[in-house]
Amino acid sequence: MKKVFIFLFLTTLVFFQTNCTTNTTAENSNQANANLELTATAETNQANTNVKPAETPLPTFTNADEALAEGKKLLDALETEKAVEALFQAVKLNPDLAEAHFNLGIAYSLIEKEEEETAITQIETTPTPKPTRKGRKNAPPVRTKNSEKAFDNAVKAYKKIIAKNKLDDAAHFNLGRAYNKLNEDQDAMKALREAVKLKPDDAEYQIEYGVILMKLAQYQEAVAALKKAVSLDDSNLQAQELLEKAEAGRKRIDFGIKPKLPPPVQQEPVKPRENPKPRETPKPKEESTPEKKNANQ
Repeated sequence: MKKVFIFLFLTTLVFFQTNCTTNTTAENSNQANANLELTATAETNQANTNVKPAETPLPTFTNADEALAEGKKLLDALETEKAVEALFQAVKLNPDLAEAHFNLGIAYSLIEKEEEETAITQIETTPTPKPTRKGRKNAPPVRTKNSEKAFDNAVKAYKKIIAKNKLDDAAHFNLGRAYNKLNEDQDAMKALREAVKLKPDDAEYQIEYGVILMKLAQYQEAVAALKKAVSLDDSNLQAQELLEKAEAGRKRIDFGIKPKLPPPVQQEPVKPRENPKPRETPKPKEESTPEKKNANQ
């Protein structure tokens, strides 16, 4: 009887242990499946997050003004490459659309600047070469960059507008800006000066005129233009800062350090000659005495 009792006790103990192990295994399996499902869901969500929405391609414009408006909008949104595409369509539709050429030059400039900054093959920084001129002395410079070509086309287009209406102050102003982008400072100054003459009460005109005058180190005239800009718009911080710089430049010129002169060359004293010969004093000329005539003759 005792053996039967021991047998039943052992059998019950084994049964309970087996049941507990099965439950633990099932719980672990369920937990592992849950973890797998969470991981898969997270990966799917991450993949969906990384997927960029498909970019809408630009339409083919049939109106130059619409293409220009879209290009300016894209340029403000820093979508430079798409802006180039839209503005390129604008100048193709209307080659005389000066504003499109100008904005296309700005877009190309941004792209070229980014390419120069990210270039890793160029080890040494070299200065930007000045536009080369071929042939005769006053031949136009050769434009090599896309931005230069666009600004050059803008200059030509604005000149056509001015030829039709010399009183178009905006055309003179934008012509000066285009020349400034090409580093044609003298031509930029002339165009901006004409814009200021036609519309002297425009603060933006006065600021641009002052900037180009500072670039040419004509600080006296720059101060006058920037003072006018500040008087027209006293809340314009840019005009105030530029005025301070122009006044500082004028002071440097008015009270600048005089250039150092080379030290005077010390001349060696002339040594007296050894045993100098005395100069012979000229003999006085003898006056010839007139001959006395014989009284008998």
